[in-house]
Amino acid sequence: MKTIDKIPTGKIGRTGKMVQTGIKIGGNYLKYYGKKALNSDLSREELDQDNAEDIYNGLKSLKGSALKVAQMLSMEKSLLPGAYVEKFSLAQFSVPPLSGPLVRKTFKKYHGQFPEDLYDTFSLESVNAASIGQVHRATKDGKELAVKIQYPGVADSISSDLAMVKPIALKMFNLQGKDSEKYFKEVEGKLLEETDYKLEVAQSKEISAACAHIPNLKFPVYYEELSSEKIITMNWMQGKHLSEFAKVNKDQQAADTIGQTLWDFYMYQMHELKAVHADPHPGNFLISDKKELIAIDFGCIKRLPEEFYEPYFELTKKENFEDPAFFRNKLLELDILKEGDSEKEVDFFSELYYQMLSMFAKPLNSDTFDFGDNKFLEAISALSEKYSREPELRKMNVNRGSEHFIYISRTFMGLYTLLNSLGSTVKINNYKRFV
Repeated sequence: MKTIDKIPTGKIGRTGKMVQTGIKIGGNYLKYYGKKALNSDLSREELDQDNAEDIYNGLKSLKGSALKVAQMLSMEKSLLPGAYVEKFSLAQFSVPPLSGPLVRKTFKKYHGQFPEDLYDTFSLESVNAASIGQVHRATKDGKELAVKIQYPGVADSISSDLAMVKPIALKMFNLQGKDSEKYFKEVEGKLLEETDYKLEVAQSKEISAACAHIPNLKFPVYYEELSSEKIITMNWMQGKHLSEFAKVNKDQQAADTIGQTLWDFYMYQMHELKAVHADPHPGNFLISDKKELIAIDFGCIKRLPEEFYEPYFELTKKENFEDPAFFRNKLLELDILKEGDSEKEVDFFSELYYQMLSMFAKPLNSDTFDFGDNKFLEAISALSEKYSREPELRKMNVNRGSEHFIYISRTFMGLYTLLNSLGSTVKINNYKRFV
């Protein structure tokens, strides 16, 4: 794979790259409408593919939070056309890495030493490059190590990157600019946390220790003396990315065992720790030869305040969302309904959220659930698409819901998607054995 010798780190350089991308997209639309004039039956598929390609190529050269947003969107299959989902999903664990000379320069800047001065051996060739950092193999004192290096300028460019994507997000999610700031602050805060590698090491050790008793679940050992604000050193964990394993696995018992481990891990975090690994994409999980689940990358941890946790999970119980008075009160607590809403708004958003809950919470109201049944995710996607095209929704103030929904909804949908790819059937309340 081609490597990168330079990343634009200043606001002007990064904005310039986005402007170039915008010019290419404008050209794609001109080409599309030219063809459309000659063939009225022409679909948008070619336009979507061209735009997805150009946007991804622009973002991957910037790396950082701009690419991280693309990664997040790739998990939201109901929001984007398939061409965008397919292209943006490459941001999960397949982007061009930094070149060897830039790796050495970056390492020296962050750690005060070149990598070969700190480790017994260090491979300048990256084994995994993602949105915020890339991983290299190393050895020290007989230990096989993985060393994650943050890309230059990532933390400093988060605010300006979000400012660039904000107009797109406002249009895509039909947000009203004047009171949408809490959502952008939530995303910005989490992205800033993900660039603090000292915090990530602390979170990794916290979650690893708290979940160590869950069977079939493994974590790396983290070495604080070999880590810093922009460098993390941990044990090298041997295994296949979860998505790679899922593609070739034919053993249903293994799929169910791994899926159960994944489910227990997440439910234990949600309900016992009130803090959860909120970045559940395939690049953050490995499967060992012994069919063990290995959890890595704890940069994005979402902590659930009690004022959100209680109404959120109370509402996922079928007997509660089937009770109109209870249901409406909890929607007010979660900021989905607002004091002063018109009767039309109350009815519309109550019905929308009731339909979403009826599908989304099906696993939580079951003893066992077959996540391998594609109809489950297809139904959620179809409902999301239906409401995204609802003309009435466009006329309303839809800055609805607590900012905490962003990462908790992302966590659940990511978890559901991972379990679907594995084809796992899980026991929903099994995690309670470990509480």
